[in-house]
Amino acid sequence: MKKTQGFTLIELMIVVAIIAILAAIAIPQYQDYVSRSRASAAVAELSGYRTAVSSCITDTQDITQCDANSNGIQDITAAAFPLTRNVTAFASINDGVITTTTGATPSGGGAGLNMINTPTQFPGQIKWTTTGGICNATRGLKPGQGGCP
Repeated sequence: MKKTQGFTLIELMIVVAIIAILAAIAIPQYQDYVSRSRASAAVAELSGYRTAVSSCITDTQDITQCDANSNGIQDITAAAFPLTRNVTAFASINDGVITTTTGATPSGGGAGLNMINTPTQFPGQIKWTTTGGICNATRGLKPGQGGCP
């Protein structure tokens, strides 16, 4: 009797099917993880602008005076703030409100989620609220994280 070594076609097909099932579960989870990490990194990269706007509000006592390229707030051109995978576009800083597009993406892919940081002045403190598409528990910031409601 002749002995053969190797795997049968059925055994190989079962292994391929198991790998396909694992990949179908793992790839979307990985994409969500990458998107959430880019959202968190965008918040961290923009913290310098939030600090500058907070200082401007404290110094001038007037939020409407806190625009890009004024009262100590750096210009938002690509030379002053190079874009990254986390912050893909800088829209504006008007009346202290910082508007950007992040590298976090919606689940179907496409353009990055927008982020709007809005300061509110209270006696002795400034509270920041984050709104926009970035406040997305699956692909962006979870509620209570990064100023999201």
